[in-house]
Amino acid sequence: MFNAVYDVIVVGAGHAGSEAAAAAANMGSQTLLITMNLQNIAQMSCNPAMGGIAKGQIVREIDALGGYSGIVSDTSAIQFKMLNKSKGPAMWSPRVQSDRMRFAEDWRLLLEKTKNLDFYQEMVSSLIVEKGKVVGVKTSLGIEIKAKTVVLTNGTFLNGLIHIGEKNFGGGRAGERAATGITEQLVDLGFDSGRMKTGTPPRVDGRSLDFSKMIEQPGDSNPDKFSYLDTTTPLQNQRSCHMTHTSQEVHDLLREGFDRSPMFNGRIKSVGPRYCPSIEDKINRFADKDRHQLFVEPEGWNTVEVYVNGFSTSLPEDVQFKALRSVAGFENVKFFRPGYAIEYDYFPPTQLKHTLETKLINGLFFAGQINGTTGYEEAASQGLMAGINASLQVQEQEEFTLRRDEAYIGVLIDDLITKGTEEPYRMFTSRAEYRTLLRQDNADFRLTPKGHELGLASEKRLKRMEEKQSKSDNFVQFFKDTSVKPDEINPVLEEKNSAKVKQQDKMFKLFARPNITIDDMRKVESVNRYVLENNLGTEVLEQAEIQVKYAGYIEKEKNNADKLQRLENVKIPPNFDYSKLQSMSLEARGKLNEIQPVTVSQASRISGVSPADISVLLVYMGR
Repeated sequence: MFNAVYDVIVVGAGHAGSEAAAAAANMGSQTLLITMNLQNIAQMSCNPAMGGIAKGQIVREIDALGGYSGIVSDTSAIQFKMLNKSKGPAMWSPRVQSDRMRFAEDWRLLLEKTKNLDFYQEMVSSLIVEKGKVVGVKTSLGIEIKAKTVVLTNGTFLNGLIHIGEKNFGGGRAGERAATGITEQLVDLGFDSGRMKTGTPPRVDGRSLDFSKMIEQPGDSNPDKFSYLDTTTPLQNQRSCHMTHTSQEVHDLLREGFDRSPMFNGRIKSVGPRYCPSIEDKINRFADKDRHQLFVEPEGWNTVEVYVNGFSTSLPEDVQFKALRSVAGFENVKFFRPGYAIEYDYFPPTQLKHTLETKLINGLFFAGQINGTTGYEEAASQGLMAGINASLQVQEQEEFTLRRDEAYIGVLIDDLITKGTEEPYRMFTSRAEYRTLLRQDNADFRLTPKGHELGLASEKRLKRMEEKQSKSDNFVQFFKDTSVKPDEINPVLEEKNSAKVKQQDKMFKLFARPNITIDDMRKVESVNRYVLENNLGTEVLEQAEIQVKYAGYIEKEKNNADKLQRLENVKIPPNFDYSKLQSMSLEARGKLNEIQPVTVSQASRISGVSPADISVLLVYMGR
C-alpha cells in the first residue's frame, strides 16, 4: 500500500474530501483517502441539515453529476421542506433535517463500497513537492506516500484554535486535534494564507425542554427528496423542529459576559461568517432588535440531543447556560456541550485555477473551507469538482469546468477564484445572475449528460433524465398545439376569478396566466386524459408548468447568457503581461496581473476592472 503510487490522494474526509474521493475513484483513478479519524467521515460538524436557500440547488447539482450528497441526504433525512414556495421557482430551495449519526454512517458505507478507493487514518503533516509539482504526502509518523495528484480538504483543522470564553485550545472540531505543518510549508512555497472564524451553538438535552412553549415547525405535507434517482424515496414519517425566541432579558444576560468574550476582548482577530453570526454578534450589531429566532432541531430519529440553531456563541459556558435558561421552553435546559468558536487557516482562492488546481504547484488541488467557504454544500461541490479534475489530469484528459450560466457550482467557483473572499463565503440565489436557468428542478437536464460523459452518472440515470425531459417537452408542446373551447375552460377560469374567454384559444396562453395551476388545467378533460395516458409523474407536471409560466423569462436569460458566452470564448494568453497596457487603469493592471484570468469574460468580473479597462484589452487583442 505505502509503496504504491496513487493517482489521487485526498487529505481530509469531510464533505469536500468524501465527494472528491468518491468522484476520483468512480472515474477509475486509484485513490487514497487519508483522515485523522475514520470514525468521523462526513461528520456534520455544525447543524444537522443539508440544503437551504441556494444550497439545495447545489446538492441537486452534485446529485445530477453523479455525486453522493443527494443520496445520503435522502437516506438520512428526518424532515423535508421546500423553502420559498411562495416565490417563483428560481427561488425554490430543498432542505432536509438529517439524522447526524446516520448521515455519517451512510456516507462511510457508500465510500467503502466504492471501487479503487483505499483508506488510511493518520495526519498528513507535509506535501512532497519536486520541481513545482506535488508527488505525494508525508504523515506525522514519517510515512511517505507517493501520488500523481493531491486534493487538500482540511476544513477547519489547519492550525485550528477553539475558543470558549477566556479559554482557548488547539483543535479542528470539539474533541479532535488540529492539523499542523501544511500551512507553514505552503507559505514557504509562496502561497498567501489567512485566518477565518466560524462558530457553533450549544447542544442540549431534549428531555429538559418544554416544547409546548415553542412553535412547531413540521415538514412538508407532501415531501419531495434530493436525488433524481429512484433508489431513494420521499419520507413517509417526519420529525418536527420547533421555534422559540430570545428576549431582552436573554440579551442582557449575554451582555454580562461580553468582557470575557473572545470576540470583543481581542482574542479572536479573524473574520466570521456574515450570514451566520454568533448570538453576541447579533445583539451587538442589531441592538434595536429585542428578540431573535431560535430553531430547535432534533439531531436524529431516536437521539434526545438537540441543536439550538441561531445561538452560535463563544461566550463563557456559564454565561451561555444562564442566558439560554431564560429562553421560553429552555427554563430547565441541560447542556450536552457548550457552543464554541474556531479559528483556522485558509488560502485566498484567487491562487487557484477554475479546476481548483493551485497556480503555484502542479497537481495540487484545494477544496472546501481551505478556500474560504462556509457550509457543507459549498464544500461538497468543490470536492466533487477537484476530484473530477484531479482524475482527469492523471488520465491526461481535458479539464472539466462549469460556467456561471450552467450551475450554481460554476457561480461559486468563479466567484472564489475571480473575486476572492476575505470572509467565509456562502452561496445565495442572489449571487447567480442566471438563477431562472439554474433551478433546483432542472439540475438533471443541465448536468446529467456532463456527469455521464465523465463516467460518474450511470446510463440508468441518463435514460431516466432523458425520459423526463422528453415527456416534459412533449407535454409543453401539447399545450402549444391544442386549443380549448370556452365551455371547457370557462368553469375553471371562473373558479379562479380569472377573465373568461369568448372564443376558442390555445391552452398554452391560458395556462400561462399567473393564477392558473396544473391542477386547474387537469380539470379540462383532454389535459387529464393526456396526463393519464402518458403516465406523467409529479416531476414532469412541475417541469411543464414552469416551462409554460416562465417561458419569457427563461428565453430572456438564455439570450443574455449567449451574449456573455461570446466574451467567454475570447481567451487571454497564459501569463499575459498587463503592465504594458498603459491605457488601462493602474488598479486593473495590478488585479489582472495577480489573478491572470483565462477569458475576457472572467476579467470583466474582477473587482476594480471597469468596462473601459475591458475595452482596452479587447482593442489590444484585435476585437
